[in-house]
Amino acid sequence: MNDQQLLRFSRHILLDEIGIEGQEKLLAAHVLVVGCGGLGAAALPYLAAAGIGRLTIADADTIDETNLQRQITFTEADIGKNKALVMQGRLKQINSQTHITAIAEFLDEARLVELANAADIILDCSDNY
Repeated sequence: MNDQQLLRFSRHILLDEIGIEGQEKLLAAHVLVVGCGGLGAAALPYLAAAGIGRLTIADADTIDETNLQRQITFTEADIGKNKALVMQGRLKQINSQTHITAIAEFLDEARLVELANAADIILDCSDNY
């Protein structure tokens, strides 16, 4: 970790349960999040802020006005835009050091398996099977 990361994540590092070793694991982790709606919009900002090193986010859906009361990462200006692409931009504002890949498509089985095999952790935040 560099000096900037030591300062930014100092509160994590002070926790016995995390420490420097734990924060280094977070910085090296790759998390796949499928779905940027209600669950994904809540989880993703925390993952970026915590220092997850690499996030892959997938959602083919677009932002609708009916999403705004529970998906607070999105704004009225985002209506009609792809959720994964908008989320990518928001997360970069939270932590510019996190490598974020946005996938604006529905994942078929083959693509999901490919992405899952590359990830350390998978969050299923989808609203369908």
